[in-house]
Amino acid sequence: MTISRIPADAPELEGLTPFGGWAARTPYLRDEEAKRRRKVVGSLREAIIRTGLKSGDTISFHHHFREGDKVILRVLGEVAAMGIRDLTLAGSSLNACHAGIAEHIRQGVVTRIYTSGMRGRLAESISRGGLLPHPLMIHSHGGRVALMQLGELRPTVAFLGVSACDEYGNANGISGKSRCGSLGYALTDTEFAQNVVLLTEEIVPFPHTPAVIRQDRVDYIVVVDGVGDPTKINVGAARITKNPRDLLIARLAADVIEHGGYFEDGFSVQTGSGGASTAATTFLGSRMTRRGIRARWALGGTTAGIVALHEQGLIDRVLDVQSFDAVAAGSLAANPRHTVISANEYASPFAKAACVDELDIVILSALEIDLDFNVNVLTGSDGLMMGASGGHCDTAAGAKLVIVVAPLIRTRIPTIVERVTTLVTPGENVDVLVTEYGIAVNPRRPEVAARLSDAGLKVGTIQNLYQRALDISGKPQQVETTDEIVGIVRYRDGSVLDVVRAVAP
Repeated sequence: MTISRIPADAPELEGLTPFGGWAARTPYLRDEEAKRRRKVVGSLREAIIRTGLKSGDTISFHHHFREGDKVILRVLGEVAAMGIRDLTLAGSSLNACHAGIAEHIRQGVVTRIYTSGMRGRLAESISRGGLLPHPLMIHSHGGRVALMQLGELRPTVAFLGVSACDEYGNANGISGKSRCGSLGYALTDTEFAQNVVLLTEEIVPFPHTPAVIRQDRVDYIVVVDGVGDPTKINVGAARITKNPRDLLIARLAADVIEHGGYFEDGFSVQTGSGGASTAATTFLGSRMTRRGIRARWALGGTTAGIVALHEQGLIDRVLDVQSFDAVAAGSLAANPRHTVISANEYASPFAKAACVDELDIVILSALEIDLDFNVNVLTGSDGLMMGASGGHCDTAAGAKLVIVVAPLIRTRIPTIVERVTTLVTPGENVDVLVTEYGIAVNPRRPEVAARLSDAGLKVGTIQNLYQRALDISGKPQQVETTDEIVGIVRYRDGSVLDVVRAVAP
């Protein structure tokens, strides 16, 4: 018998709970099996019930499997069957494989969406208006973190797909059957979500290392038959191009890198998504070798091209928020100087330090660029959403030399326009435009223009390139829109940059 050591009426102890035994408040610790398996539940429905998810809440997801994702529609199907409605869906990005979300919108399961972008039939349906009750909130990757840090976006439950984890929830993207590589975007959700549910294909013995998602962030674990198809990661915006035009643009972009003033020993670089921007990496190696220089680090969205330079000793370290192909995922497992960073470390303007702020050079793509160097990477020439803000404005704000690559004309429509359809990256943060017809430098960077001209590169004005495009294809008709606002474009600090209006029928 234990004699109480607590004074019965001491006012100093008011409101405190007296000791009731070593496991009185943690009864699961009394049983070895319960202690080890208390997070593992028998079904997705059980996990949802345990989180307390209810109508009106927010659910979040990562997009590391890109077009191969198998998590979002699985979760939405379950919550719909449970009668949960009026949810905010916060996916770090949405792809063509998520077309089924439209039906959940029609059923009232999803009424609000936050994402960096979307593609395919879902994007088209929302772009035409009358589907989503509230305007789509479009943010950058750094802006997504910022919205969580500001308190506007706070997931009730994050549902995160991983190929393998242990019974406590330690997980990474480099082990198991369906490896996606970096889990940098998922890390944001584990930090801010009230509940974290891992959907995994396999539970492996503890401790599962290296742990990117750590056990102290995970509430429940569900074993499922598949979380994603890694063979579909490097399609769409992350594709490897063989297009001769894209390769010509990529070679010119490498010329701009070499002669733009920052191609020095110890430089840093990021190549964004899109055929020409990712291909530019291919042309850097020989130039680095010829000049006897190495990059201190590269930032990614990591591709096989970046990995090749790393393994050749031309890039010392790779910081990876997202792996764009299986080679990058394999490098994370094999190369100790290739490491995962979170979206917060990558690009949040409110982070205590963001990697984009240390970038020397970034190569970015564009759907449109206007005469003031403003860039649109979200809507096509038909006004329909077909892209993503991604890390575009984040890296443009941070890098010393910002190079945008784009064909002069895409499907008979000029890429250079008087005024972009949708503003995603302000022109004040864009330095150089590279097309297959030549190079234009923002007038705010005359020193860059002088360096490129001195190197013998063909440098003109963006106005001349614009006129060349009109001479070839003519001036396109203005897209007709209605008054309905279907999307709101948020800058990386949460402020509003632009709106997307519904395309007229």
